[in-house]
Amino acid sequence: MSLPLVVAITGASGVIYGVEMLRALKTLGQETHLILSEAAGMNLAIETDFDLDYVKGLANVVYNNKDVGAAVASGSFRTRGMIVAPCSVKSLSAIANSFTYNLIVRAADVTLKERRPLVLMVRETPLHKGHLELMVRAADCGAVILPPMPAFYHKPESIMDIIHQSIGKALDQVGIEHNLFKRWAGHGRNVQGKESLRVVE
Repeated sequence: MSLPLVVAITGASGVIYGVEMLRALKTLGQETHLILSEAAGMNLAIETDFDLDYVKGLANVVYNNKDVGAAVASGSFRTRGMIVAPCSVKSLSAIANSFTYNLIVRAADVTLKERRPLVLMVRETPLHKGHLELMVRAADCGAVILPPMPAFYHKPESIMDIIHQSIGKALDQVGIEHNLFKRWAGHGRNVQGKESLRVVE
């Protein structure tokens, strides 16, 4: 059986990314260990029709964010990595500065120190220089900065198609196979049966 994946949902707008990630991972049979920040529960009620118990039920294990003695707080507890979806600037700042004041940040810090994949789906716009410097600092420590930016080459037909593309990009970073979106296969003859324009030099 594969190692568990740690999923954290923080209080940034876009909690649907975390919820849909848990739903996808459950369908894929991937064990998940979930940490929710206090603000994530509030945003869940504001932005979705899902209740907290439903979201917790999507994970195999759920930790209290104040429980810094939980299994995922130690590097000796093996995981395949961690995804923070969405990642608030507050959490980004704490992770970038190793300010392990709660379990989300401690688990992220452990993931970095053990050289496991840490994916931060930072959700904020516009960004000032301080935000960008925090991203650089986190990236320098080994984190993957993956803001949920929509792509359109897969011709999304719904908001959920756009959400799934971002989730799929995050799962690629931790080596989890999925079919959440249609991958780019080049711009020659493709599944649409059309020949693309060729650039003439």
